[in-house]
Amino acid sequence: MNTPTAPDALTRRLTHPRYPRSSGYDARWTVENQMGPHALWLLEWLAPALGLDTLPPGARVLDLGCGRAMTSVFLAREYGLQVTAADLWVKPGDNAVRIAEAGVADRVLPVHAEAHDLPFAEGTFDAIVSVDAYQYFGTDDLYLPTLTRLLKPGGRIGVVVPALREEPAGTEPPEHLKPWWEPAFWCFHTAGWWRRHWTRSGAVEVEAADWLEDGWRDWLLWCDVVAEESTDDFHVRMAGRSAQMLRADEGRALGFARVVGRLR
Repeated sequence: MNTPTAPDALTRRLTHPRYPRSSGYDARWTVENQMGPHALWLLEWLAPALGLDTLPPGARVLDLGCGRAMTSVFLAREYGLQVTAADLWVKPGDNAVRIAEAGVADRVLPVHAEAHDLPFAEGTFDAIVSVDAYQYFGTDDLYLPTLTRLLKPGGRIGVVVPALREEPAGTEPPEHLKPWWEPAFWCFHTAGWWRRHWTRSGAVEVEAADWLEDGWRDWLLWCDVVAEESTDDFHVRMAGRSAQMLRADEGRALGFARVVGRLR
């Protein structure tokens, strides 16, 4: 079992100049509620490309694959949005407690939903957000048109996903990543692949599809922190394994892509 670092030291370690808004959140809270890469950092990178600051207060946003609802809390507190926090694996009741403790129970509604069976009417949302989740269902050629029917005319969808610098040739992963590669990693693609994938769908006009410069360093820092600070043995093991992989890679293959599209 890890011995927690003093709060001030942990806060300093996770205070990142690229993510000033995220740095205002309790560092221990982010560690305890993480389910992968630092979701608030990734959402803060996505926000300007998605135009979250331009949405009027009370605009409706679907946070798809919200996990433990950290991103939903962030959307409500930072941008004054009405958020539907949808996830398959985390119970709405558990998220409701976190949302209430964060003081945004009047602005965030947790729901249980599977990405292919979303119980919402067409034209419900002003925007759709997905952080570190879309890669697990959005590679389907037929998925984006069915999802974007939930957007109002002119609405935007924005996602951040783990990504590759280059698409691997053939059926083998990059040689230096073989010790850590899992079949699920084949859903990682380049920003260019996502741009083409979304453009081919005909559902959206792609407004951004780019790579987070040195994103692997942020990912590695976060994995080290989780491996040292989490009280969940599973997350400690997973973060430690990811940190080993990222150190071996040193940014040659792995990072993050953000993709933003506007409904045609």
